Amino acid sequence: MAFSPPWACVIVGCVSASLVRASNISDELFLFPPLWKESPGQFSDYRVENGKYLIDPWNFSERMGMYKILLNKTARYFEKFAPGNEQNIIWGMPLLYGWQYRTGRLADPTGRTDCGSTSGDHLCVSVDSWYADLNYFLSSLPFLAAVDSGIMGISSDQVMLLPPPKDQMKFCYDVSSCRSSFHTTMNEWNAFYQYLQTPASNFDDLLKYLWTAHTSTLQDTFESFEDRFDYYSKSEEHFQRNWVVGVECLAALRFPTTLIWTYKFQKGLPPRILLRTDVVPFISDFTAFQNTVLFALNVLDKVDKLTGICSVEKIYEVRSYNESS
Repeated sequence: MAFSPPWACVIVGCVSASLVRASNISDELFLFPPLWKESPGQFSDYRVENGKYLIDPWNFSERMGMYKILLNKTARYFEKFAPGNEQNIIWGMPLLYGWQYRTGRLADPTGRTDCGSTSGDHLCVSVDSWYADLNYFLSSLPFLAAVDSGIMGISSDQVMLLPPPKDQMKFCYDVSSCRSSFHTTMNEWNAFYQYLQTPASNFDDLLKYLWTAHTSTLQDTFESFEDRFDYYSKSEEHFQRNWVVGVECLAALRFPTTLIWTYKFQKGLPPRILLRTDVVPFISDFTAFQNTVLFALNVLDKVDKLTGICSVEKIYEVRSYNESS
């Protein structure tokens, strides 16, 4: 089955992009992730022992604080693109982490504990959550690589992340152990920060560096947590797998992960965990936008398996076709 470049473009990006542009931002107070103001914003907000800042990434606010510090420390490099740090492309990660929290995806999917539940410890981030585990590396590796790059203003041995209650061997906890376990990916994040600090850095190339590091992180860690799929309905598992393919396409398209663009885009993501009985695109308590995005992800997964449309090379083919049309 063949797909022409225009049709591939529709599946990969054009539909989502047009829906994003059509979104209305009237609720600007809700732009920021949940508990943003309450989360740590500087290293001194964390506990210190033996000269090290101790951060508990299994607490929602403490992990969010890692993103907040990262945004604060990189803000001055994005001033040339727009005031107020709105064009900082690191915004994409804390906003998606906030969506995971808001929709219950960081809670214990087994139901054996009250970790992450609204009636229990709502700030608890469950190590059994597939989302929490992949996000662990999408918060810890960018954060620790920033420390290692010198952009944070502290030495590489001054930060330690606390382990989860189980599966400790699946994770790394400081610059040294993460560099040892994920050498290439840490280098990719470091390259992003090094380029960010160059006076000639431009927005498109910054997106290229960031998305390269982001996808490298997923490639390094995805298979380690496939066992978590057993805790979810088949519908939610299907969405999880499709989402990873979707991220690869966003990366190839260099989707601008700024505050406004990410805020708009996440309006199309499912507002709760999918149930076995949910049928896409006919989920009655989802918006038309959310049903459309889920349907597009389903189609995208099938097309990508056949054509590899989410590769950078294919995306460039689509761009070239559109420019010549």
